[in-house]
Amino acid sequence: MNKELINYLSQFISETRRAKFDEVLNFRTRHITIVLEDLYQPHNASAVLRSCDIFGIQDIHIIENKNAYTVNKDIAMGAPKWLNLHKYRNSENNTLEAIKNLKAKGYRIVATSPNNNDVTIENLPVDKPLALFFGTELTGISDTVMEQADEFVKIPMFGFTESFNISVSAALCIYSLTSKLHKLDVDWHLSDAEKEQLILTWLRKSIRKVELIEKDFLEKRKNN
Repeated sequence: MNKELINYLSQFISETRRAKFDEVLNFRTRHITIVLEDLYQPHNASAVLRSCDIFGIQDIHIIENKNAYTVNKDIAMGAPKWLNLHKYRNSENNTLEAIKNLKAKGYRIVATSPNNNDVTIENLPVDKPLALFFGTELTGISDTVMEQADEFVKIPMFGFTESFNISVSAALCIYSLTSKLHKLDVDWHLSDAEKEQLILTWLRKSIRKVELIEKDFLEKRKNN
């Protein structure tokens, strides 16, 4: 029924917007996912979401141990509307819950932190699914992430300043990894079923009074 509903709802948006959905879906991926641990500055949280949308990262996992995750709408520019946000806020150790969930789905846990075994971002393999962890603005990723990480990654720096702003760091990493991913012969695209579900979600978020329109669709379908 999803295909029928998608075709029906597509009548209520412009052809240009519908074509844009298909164009964006061709570059959407779950092969790479971003994990944000305890960010507390809304402009950073928002800027990371914007970068994820621009570079095609569909899923963002948000860990709230001490800090609630808030978004600045002016900076996010509507990005959350097109993304899947997965929040971890109800466990004794939300970070560990997130890590276990991601590992169960086949992701390698990658900590964005210098380490004796680290690699630079351009040398991080992307042939297997990876979850890239970014920590709080002041202290970085937690000891739990450091202990559970499969790999460590850093961005080369050649100046006096010790680190990038978290949103800049995320943008640089995502761009580097997705650029490399697009050149590899690995299946990083969404499945047809995932694409259908996303199109349906985006249509519902794009059409005013969509509940009434869907109700009309179901009634017509029932009577035919």
